[in-house]
Amino acid sequence: MSSLLDKRLVLVTGKGGVGKTTVTAALGLVAVRRGKRVVLCEVAEQTRLGGMLEPLPEEDLDVVSVDPERAKREWLSYQLKSRTLAGLLTASGLFQYLTAAAPGLTELVTMGKIWDLSQLSPRTGGPGYDLTIVDAPATGHGLAMLRAPSTYASIARVGPVGRHAERIDSFIRDPALTGVLTVALPEEMPVNETVEFERALQRELNISIDLIVVNALHPSRFDKDDMRRLDDTEGAGKVARAAIEAARSEHRRAHAERLQVRRLRRAASAPVHTLPRVFEPELGHEHLERLSAELERRL
Repeated sequence: MSSLLDKRLVLVTGKGGVGKTTVTAALGLVAVRRGKRVVLCEVAEQTRLGGMLEPLPEEDLDVVSVDPERAKREWLSYQLKSRTLAGLLTASGLFQYLTAAAPGLTELVTMGKIWDLSQLSPRTGGPGYDLTIVDAPATGHGLAMLRAPSTYASIARVGPVGRHAERIDSFIRDPALTGVLTVALPEEMPVNETVEFERALQRELNISIDLIVVNALHPSRFDKDDMRRLDDTEGAGKVARAAIEAARSEHRRAHAERLQVRRLRRAASAPVHTLPRVFEPELGHEHLERLSAELERRL
């Protein structure tokens, strides 16, 4: 855990719906307890983290949402040395058409903003942070976002775009500076996607996943002796039989989930840790604190 939190940037990704935002928030709380000044970053104009943590419980914890259009204007302003000229250019219909047609440009400027937040002295101003934790897009889009700097660095070999893309690419490939945490559920499809994402990330970018967190694991309430005793339902009434069947169903689910965790541990190279399911319709700050404490204990 200490090595992950000692990096400048941690990208949290995983299949959609697995709880990436929850794990991002929990990891941020752990980092603050470790004495870090932390910024949690959302992309594609998402705003879930702010609502989940509102009001922010720690003075050393900030939340930002990256707007790709604003990131594009900031990049132009930096390159042109003129905020006014950058504003005029981004307002141009032709410019909007050309940039919309450029594959991967949105991902590049998003990664550029994330890279800037990860610097001790951001070029766009604002406070410097010890650690930037990103609630990244789901694995497919997340891989495209990580791939964009490398793509532009190879296409634009000279000029400011190429130099900037190369700096970003070098930063995210440096394991001392950037880490990747992947979130999964203890189910067949999320496990499969996690394994494939790990292989694709290594194959295409030579980046290794630092940690896999299996989220929302059901508790294992019954052992084999308990289940043998529950097999004897002779004389049980209707209500008792319904309760026994519910217990059997819960046991089957918990057992199936642990089989998936074991399968993931066999197939993945990264260490795999688990977080328990929280049986609440909405997670409040007290639930996030509990999950962050669980995460800290497991790492």
